[in-house]
Parts: sequence; structure tokens; C-alpha cells
Amino acid sequence: MAKQSLSLQPSEAVVVRAAAAIYSAYLIAGRVPEGEQKKWMDRSIQEAFYIARTADDAIQSDDETW
Repeated sequence: MAKQSLSLQPSEAVVVRAAAAIYSAYLIAGRVPEGEQKKWMDRSIQEAFYIARTADDAIQSDDETW
């Protein structure tokens, strides 16, 4: 099997970490039925992106101007 690699931008990595936390919460809560893992992973990614986007819109970082 060939070695796979992945290179994420910092903002993408933040969304991945948030999505993993959301997805693991769904798993722990027993909300992910067998065979529906992809559906719930996709949902977790969408929710993490929404959270990141909402935070970005609401917070001005040191190098941003409004």
C-alpha cells in the first residue's frame, strides 16, 4: 500500500479538529447508526465550518481591518 499524505492549511486544520470533536460527541451520545458514519461525518464538518465562519465574521484578528 502506498503511503498517503495530507497537507492542510492552518484554517482547514482548525475545522478538522472541530469536526472531529463534534463527530466524536455524536458517537459518544449514540447518535450515529451503523452504516451512517459518512452522513454524520459530513454533518459534523458542515457544523464545524459554520462555527468557524461565524467566529470569523464576529471576531477581528490583529491583522484584519473592518
